[in-house]
Amino acid sequence: MWTAAKASFLVLITGEITLGMLGNGFIALVHCREWVKKGKISAADFILTSLAAARILQLGVTLLDSFIVGLFPLMYGSGTAARVVTLLWSLSNHLATWAATCLSVLYLLKIATFSHFFFLWLKWRMNRVVLVIFLGSLSFLCADALLQDALTELWMLSYRGQERNATVCEDANHPAYLRSLILLSMTYVIPFLLSLISLVLLFLSLVRHTRNLRRGCVGSRDPSTEAHKRAMTMVMTFLLFSVIYFFSILLASWDVFKIHRFWAKMCFVMFSSTFLSGHSFIIIFENSKLRQVASRLLWHLKFFGGIAKPLAS
Repeated sequence: MWTAAKASFLVLITGEITLGMLGNGFIALVHCREWVKKGKISAADFILTSLAAARILQLGVTLLDSFIVGLFPLMYGSGTAARVVTLLWSLSNHLATWAATCLSVLYLLKIATFSHFFFLWLKWRMNRVVLVIFLGSLSFLCADALLQDALTELWMLSYRGQERNATVCEDANHPAYLRSLILLSMTYVIPFLLSLISLVLLFLSLVRHTRNLRRGCVGSRDPSTEAHKRAMTMVMTFLLFSVIYFFSILLASWDVFKIHRFWAKMCFVMFSSTFLSGHSFIIIFENSKLRQVASRLLWHLKFFGGIAKPLAS
């Protein structure tokens, strides 16, 4: 019964992660195809492609980790597999988080309208600003990887201690593990604040733009207003899902370290995978180019499916 339930859970997670990979793969494929066709790519499309690629790697690592914990937990006892998975997850999570943050800043500089000199200076150097932010984020990558490695080492000490029933050693590791989690949380503060500031400034720009439209007796559904709303939706969903994903990872790390329960980890993995998979489809729905390509693809699938049915009968 236990094995059947565990297998069902793994199948469910596999389906969810596969769906997310398809969504992110679609985003990357559309932009890469256009890049090859036109010979150039916009900053927004390049960031979206990078985000999709990082998410695919992140989902793949999550799926690998789920199968190791569910079917081959003893692989993590040696430490090699745990360190490899941790390194890949740290890399993909860091790149995905900062790519989404750069996208939020790019939307702000591209869509918002403010007359302040500093904002106009940033807007004029929009692509350079985003590039500097992304390159600057690489300086946090080493610290992130070192903290993740320290957490992995503490987790392995706890894992081995539990096998020997060494509860005293495990309890001694709890404060160190908690401090490492807190330090790791600090690496998410800067990208979260940048995205939050982008959302607030986009909202203020939308309020100001709407007020100017009312004074000029112009309809509220102009292209600039719609662009503001789409950008705010993208940034808002990223922030909301980021909070869910972040706390899921923290709780999963602490819970697995403390009691090593498969079901607890899998529940948190389900929540975190929902963010990684669902955010890609929100990007497709809010991006007009991706939405049009997806609509044409669905129409072709429906058309050929309708042809195949009479032929099969």
